[in-house]
Amino acid sequence: MSDDDLRNAVLNALSEVAPEIDVAHLDRAADLREAIELDSMDFLNVAIAVRKATGIEVPEADYPKLGSVDAWIAYLAARVGAR
Repeated sequence: MSDDDLRNAVLNALSEVAPEIDVAHLDRAADLREAIELDSMDFLNVAIAVRKATGIEVPEADYPKLGSVDAWIAYLAARVGAR
């Protein structure tokens, strides 16, 4: 998967969980919990949607590493490379 594919998977997951946000104008470096008021249940739903889209399982212990869209992309890209 390319970085574009991973970015689209994350943005689509965010759109599913928080349809009221405009992902096209979302600061990719912004903390998602603050920028779009993502709570823990929303975050879990994003992780599930990303797993469905990419096949990449994200262990709960890694959740603190995934605060922004950029962090998600870097994390997923590293996991794709580790396969």
